[in-house]
Amino acid sequence: MYDLTGFQRDLLYVIAGLDEPHGLAIKDELEKYYESEVNHGRLYPNLDTLVEKGMVEKGQRDRRTNFYALTSRGKRELNARQDWESQYVTA
Repeated sequence: MYDLTGFQRDLLYVIAGLDEPHGLAIKDELEKYYESEVNHGRLYPNLDTLVEKGMVEKGQRDRRTNFYALTSRGKRELNARQDWESQYVTA
């Protein structure tokens, strides 16, 4: 996880919180959080990077729509990140 950008980590969190979201659903969630537009040219290359790293699985709903889901590695990486953060941040 150390080699991911903050944006890529945010992508993992959003994907984990939704049920096999498609790209536009992920984009909508990030735009709410960032309070600004997320360009397709930023979103999809970063999703592809997470797929290449084995943290996210990309599937196809139909000819035009892909969905994304965390792999077991992606879940382990998120859990490890949360454990690491909890050492420094208390509720």
